[in-house]
Amino acid sequence: MLEFFSDHTLRTVFLGTAGIGAVSGAVGCFAYLRRQSLIGDVVAHSSLLGIMVFFLTSYLVTGKGSKSLVVLIPGALLAGVASLLLTRWILSHTRLKPDSALGVMLAIFFGSGILLLRWTQRATPNIPGKRGLEDYLFGMAAAMTRSDLWMIGILGVLSIAVMLLMWKEFKLFTFDPVFAQSTGLKTTWIDTWMLLIMVVGIVIGIQSVGVVLMIALLVTPASSARQWTGHLGTMVLLAAIFGGICGGAGSILSASFSNVPTGPVIVLVATALFAVSLTLAPKRGLIARLIKRRKLERSAEVAAGGER
Repeated sequence: MLEFFSDHTLRTVFLGTAGIGAVSGAVGCFAYLRRQSLIGDVVAHSSLLGIMVFFLTSYLVTGKGSKSLVVLIPGALLAGVASLLLTRWILSHTRLKPDSALGVMLAIFFGSGILLLRWTQRATPNIPGKRGLEDYLFGMAAAMTRSDLWMIGILGVLSIAVMLLMWKEFKLFTFDPVFAQSTGLKTTWIDTWMLLIMVVGIVIGIQSVGVVLMIALLVTPASSARQWTGHLGTMVLLAAIFGGICGGAGSILSASFSNVPTGPVIVLVATALFAVSLTLAPKRGLIARLIKRRKLERSAEVAAGGER
């Protein structure tokens, strides 16, 4: 614990990963309830293309590729939004089903990102700053700086602010989109804003968790929170707390052991928390359901014995 207060890097990583987990957990509740996990997966993988394009652009402008989140997150945001807009265009102009269109976008954007990543690593002449780009696949939280922390904090606060300002609209659209449209709400704009904050919740974690594993941090805390409550507000709050715990605990655990990557550890902590929630939740947990089933069986046996 004393190391936390004395080590600036560990302190920065802890605050960054905890903030990422809290934001991703909160906005992930809407993705979970609307069954849009595949959209989150597409956005996470598509962001790699934006990262590579902006890295190469910074190299062309400055002569050295920048891996700062201030430079790369805007690229990830643009790529994520572009993948969603192209998916909408495909759905409106073709007969493809949503899952097929999303699969096409994932293949195009992630494949293009991997192609640029491999080309950059093998390019001749050597591109300065390219070392460590592959860490964006599975995360490298130790590379987080104070400027990255500020970027994560600003984007996270903005996305949470949008969610709170549009809370009633988001809630109505999530549970009854048909009724929301009948009341005169512009459901297309509501859907767009929900997707935008989800994109932000994903891309702010690309450095710490990686584009491959980020979807787990978006959905798993929300899945855990759902086991404990049926109220949306409580679910969002619990998901934010669970996500923050997973991010912070994962960073501390990975720092406690040498050569252990932060991203996978965070995902493992989130998975363990989900397993506990799935088992011990008072109403929806496996143990609670088993007890309830046993009580019903006994009641049925008593009723059957009384009839005899």
